[in-house]
Amino acid sequence: MTERPHQIAVNLQPVTIAKLERLRHLSNLWDNALRIPGTNLRVGLESLIGILPIGGDVIGLLLSCHILFHAIQFKLPKTILLRMVSNIVIDAVVGLVPILGDLFDTTWKANTRNVNLLENYIKQPTLSHSANRKFIVLLWLGVMSIAAILIAACVMLFKLLLLVHF
Repeated sequence: MTERPHQIAVNLQPVTIAKLERLRHLSNLWDNALRIPGTNLRVGLESLIGILPIGGDVIGLLLSCHILFHAIQFKLPKTILLRMVSNIVIDAVVGLVPILGDLFDTTWKANTRNVNLLENYIKQPTLSHSANRKFIVLLWLGVMSIAAILIAACVMLFKLLLLVHF
């Protein structure tokens, strides 16, 4: 039996529906793909990849940025985009903490939260569709800066581990 927790509004263009369904599938794969045996708890590939000590969280961040990129194409209001970015930042920052970050990933599910925000806005837009280009550029610069910091931290950690080991 296929679960479909979020129904997409039928009055949307087929292209929009298809894009939303792809993003929903991606977020489910990343956040809820696997059920932990004997429980109702679901985890996704992000939780598994996040276990990798170097780069796992960077991979998760890149996927979250992919979803954000598509959300920007829907011309969401700044407030919703900021909520999406804050979900990504919280996930990325807490994800850096060994063990705690991995446990946090199993419950926070930033990608699912972000796709929910996108779908809810598209179903019932309450704000203007205008999102100015300057804001989007600053938003991307902020997200890419966080990605660069995470990558630099992973590289420095790797170098430190090599120095300590040898």
